[in-house]
Amino acid sequence: MYTLHIANKNYSSWSLRPWILMQALDIPFIEKLHPFPADGVWEIYRTFSPSGKVPCLVDGDVIVWDSLAIAEYLAEQHDGVWPKEKIARAWARCAAAEMHSGFQTLRNNCGMSCGMRVQLNSISPALQQDISRIDELWREGLQKFGGPFLAGKKFTAVDAFFAPVIFRTQTYHLPLSDTAKQYVQHMLHFPTMQKWYEAALIEVWREPAHEQEALEAGKLIADHRR
Repeated sequence: MYTLHIANKNYSSWSLRPWILMQALDIPFIEKLHPFPADGVWEIYRTFSPSGKVPCLVDGDVIVWDSLAIAEYLAEQHDGVWPKEKIARAWARCAAAEMHSGFQTLRNNCGMSCGMRVQLNSISPALQQDISRIDELWREGLQKFGGPFLAGKKFTAVDAFFAPVIFRTQTYHLPLSDTAKQYVQHMLHFPTMQKWYEAALIEVWREPAHEQEALEAGKLIADHRR
């Protein structure tokens, strides 16, 4: 059976991607959660991940240490990771790769914190550009392939790669079109998303750097963590 190494569910956007993908596709795995330490992340995470980062998937003697690589590795062995239809599959891979490598301003300004609600101090032109491009991508996929997921009727890896943005949208009240907002609500009610969210709310760990990152973005309105 696979072993998936992840970090805190409240913070770790990269961990969410393979976790929700495997959960949604009913791919069995053992979860090993490693809370972010106050220091020494590299040294601790290097004990199981060559990059010193999460997520990291272990399959016997095979170690896969990047979320996009994990998706492709799983696609070689399981149906449903990417859409079956060629055009939808190509679009989904492009959109997922764009998310994987881009949107740096959104990542830097709006760190994932599932339980917090923050009113942004401002939205810079660079942040607005990221938000607008994500909105454009979501509308394109939904309109082109009919929804309710980005590449059609079924949840696939492209939805997994944008799942952290769904939580960021909820936390920071990011401005979106009505079509994109409908997708956000659909994803927030998706059972595997709810499962991650509920687990995030009951985590007892607080990592100072992640907490400060969210608070620097704006005014704390609410914190739903227990």
